[in-house]
Amino acid sequence: MTVLVASVIAAVSMPMWAWAQAVEVSTPIIPDAQANQPKPRQPRVNDTDAPTTIEAEQMTGRPDRLLNLDNDVDMTRGGTNLKSNTGVYHIVENEAEAHGCVRMNRYGDRYTGDDLQMNMDSGQGYLTNPTYWFQANDGHGKADRVNFLDEDRSEILKGTYTTCPGTKPDWYVKSSTLDIDSGLGEGVAHNGIVYFKNVPILGSPIMSFPLTGDRQSGVLPPIIGSTNNGGLEFNLPYYFNIAPNRDLTLYPNIISQRGLQMGADARYMGVDYSGQTKVEFLPGDQLTKTDRYALQSIHSQTLLPGLTMGWNVNFASDNNYPDDFTRSITQSSLRTLNREFDLNYSGSFWNVAALASRYQVLQDFNAAGLPTLSRPYDRMPQVTVTAGKQDIYGFDWTVNAQYTRFRNTQYDFPSGSSTTYTSSTLLPLGGERVYINPQLSYPIIRPGYFITPKIQLDATAYSIEPNKFGIANAVTQPVALGAPAPTPLGNDFSRVLPTFSLDTGLIFERDATFFGNKMTQTLEPRLFYVRTPYHDQSQFPLFDSGAADFNFAQIFTENRYSGHDRISDANQLTTAVTSRFIEESGLERLRLGIGQRMYFTQPRVALNTTDNITTSRSDLLLMAGGQVTPTLGVDNTIEYSQSNNQWVRAGSTIKWQPGPKKVINFSYQLDHTNIDPLDVDNKYLKQFDLSAQWPLTRRWYGVGRVSYSLQEKTVGQSLIGLEYKADCWVFRLVGQRTPTSSTRTTTGFFIQLELNGLSKIGSDPISALRSSVPGYQNINQSDSFISR
Repeated sequence: MTVLVASVIAAVSMPMWAWAQAVEVSTPIIPDAQANQPKPRQPRVNDTDAPTTIEAEQMTGRPDRLLNLDNDVDMTRGGTNLKSNTGVYHIVENEAEAHGCVRMNRYGDRYTGDDLQMNMDSGQGYLTNPTYWFQANDGHGKADRVNFLDEDRSEILKGTYTTCPGTKPDWYVKSSTLDIDSGLGEGVAHNGIVYFKNVPILGSPIMSFPLTGDRQSGVLPPIIGSTNNGGLEFNLPYYFNIAPNRDLTLYPNIISQRGLQMGADARYMGVDYSGQTKVEFLPGDQLTKTDRYALQSIHSQTLLPGLTMGWNVNFASDNNYPDDFTRSITQSSLRTLNREFDLNYSGSFWNVAALASRYQVLQDFNAAGLPTLSRPYDRMPQVTVTAGKQDIYGFDWTVNAQYTRFRNTQYDFPSGSSTTYTSSTLLPLGGERVYINPQLSYPIIRPGYFITPKIQLDATAYSIEPNKFGIANAVTQPVALGAPAPTPLGNDFSRVLPTFSLDTGLIFERDATFFGNKMTQTLEPRLFYVRTPYHDQSQFPLFDSGAADFNFAQIFTENRYSGHDRISDANQLTTAVTSRFIEESGLERLRLGIGQRMYFTQPRVALNTTDNITTSRSDLLLMAGGQVTPTLGVDNTIEYSQSNNQWVRAGSTIKWQPGPKKVINFSYQLDHTNIDPLDVDNKYLKQFDLSAQWPLTRRWYGVGRVSYSLQEKTVGQSLIGLEYKADCWVFRLVGQRTPTSSTRTTTGFFIQLELNGLSKIGSDPISALRSSVPGYQNINQSDSFISR
């Protein structure tokens, strides 16, 4: 009823609607690129010299002027073929008349009717009481009369149109006049009404619909939905197909509790450039009494060979924008908005990249009113130079150098949080950092083993501004017993650290079987040694560094920190063994691994007191995963603390996809290291996530997802929906619950009726279903199954 009422009101208020083509794949294309067509259309060539062939059981008349044809009449010229019981052929005019059981095939489109008159040269004519079928999209219908204007265009009077099979379609369009243009692949219904199950649901003075998969300008179907933060929403987009590589969508959105929100989405693409800009504006929000707006713009372009530039700009009017507008361009999960401009130049073996970056934090506050998000430092600017070559007399060399000017109007931990710092250089207001990092290695790679010794040097210098108290950084270095008096550290300091590493491993292979299938099994032991001397960095700023994730990729790196503000001292050896079962095609059926890092001397460099390493060995890493069967994929990782005899982190993912439109996903996460320093009540992470798509009956499909925290005993993101697939339409009903901040959630409902070949009415839940259920397949598409 909501759809019906809204559509009737809109139809009355807008007398010149034209329903635009609404397809999933509507991205602009590069000029001169050929658009995809659902079915190839037979080429139409106007050959004036093409002969007209006439066959019949009996012919009478004058051979130079007129022929009367009786019984099994068959007339053909070019791509047009006529068949009927009787007929008349006017030789001079090259006109044909057909009467009784008329059947016409015109360039693949088929027509039947009672009486036909056709000029075989121009393609002009008419057909009474016709039925018709279009080759391009299986569209068909019936009418009182068809007027053929030329070989491409026709006018259908008092006709119907549908893509449903059979003589009693579930939906159809009924109009006073249907204008068909096979050349443009478009149909236009005048005074059209859409009937669904013989009930009128939409009406418009002018309604266009596609005959191919090409994009078309016009009003898109209204989007109707509801959320708990704004109430009922009615969105009426208008689509401008400006060019094959440019388009624009305007979407006025009426939000019952807030007002009228205007939006625009412009996309463009060329040979050397591409981009997209979205804008939203809601003047005078009725709930907040403020103007609400957001902007998102991305662009990339090649200026010269080797020289590229781009930008990524995001902006929102206030902190609550992603909470109040969950379907907005800012996205509810994105609360740190980046604004950056980059310029890159690449040579034969080197690259220079310049970057200017600033951040806007849409701050989130917990139940106690404390902020929960930290703000990254702005980089104004950052210039990075990289160069390198491989196999220079067996050596590989690279050089990385960077200059960055950091600036922040507040600290990484905002004021008012539960974490405080004394006077320190750790979190300055800003500063400059420059480093150079040359590396030299000599890889020795053979069929059964590899050895890679490498040496690198890190030289870094800082010049920082006063700390948050506005005083000089008179923090001194630690004093050993009996050492001379310390000197102030000041605002300028540096470090120079060499690092040596040796990476070596063996690769064994043997023939094996896995569930009765022939496989190649590998055994890959690996050793990785790192030696870096200690340098006191306790007073160095923390512009962009943090503890790197401890996993199988990270344990084979020289530094246990990300960023460049901390270089960990190391005298350690990483040992690991991996075994794989691999099919002849290269598919990895099973992967098993175990790894651990041994500390010959305990590292002294740390981010804080909780980051200190006090044991002689790291946690034990275990992994097991792979595509175990064609339908079952698993991935399991465990970080186990032998000293504390407990699981530190664990992750398990199972994906079962036995066939098309059948998938069940389950994941479990445990993380004792996931402690937020801004939230004293924060507990470690322990949750599971279950999602699925499954056929309930031959036509009904269920889809859903639930994320549940076992520690907090709360439901996170959740979704549940039903889909019904008929022969020519699909109905979807989806409800979604999305946490938009630490204290707020948004609940939305999607209702959609998709009429194949015509339009989609209601809110489109496809993007939500695909993001929530990995492996989800659109039930309105042909069955396809791709294993993991």
